[in-house]
Amino acid sequence: MTSNYIVCYDICDPGRLAKVYKGLKERGVHLQYSVFHCRLTWSELLELKQMLRRFIDEKQDDIRIYPLPEAMEVIVMGCGDRVPEGVTLSL
Repeated sequence: MTSNYIVCYDICDPGRLAKVYKGLKERGVHLQYSVFHCRLTWSELLELKQMLRRFIDEKQDDIRIYPLPEAMEVIVMGCGDRVPEGVTLSL
């Protein structure tokens, strides 16, 4: 079973930032500058967390993973054009 997650990050070092971005780009939809939507199984979530821990400095960097409800309705205002699969838009 898969679940939806929003992953947000604030990475201080450009090298670490590039690794985090690339790792998330392979697993999710890049919504905004430091925000990804990922649809993951439990084991994929655990793998993602392990990967991110290898890339960051836990004393300087910050990553948040927020679980989302299965039935999502997202309000989009402005020029946002990236919509994850299975998400309903409300304008």
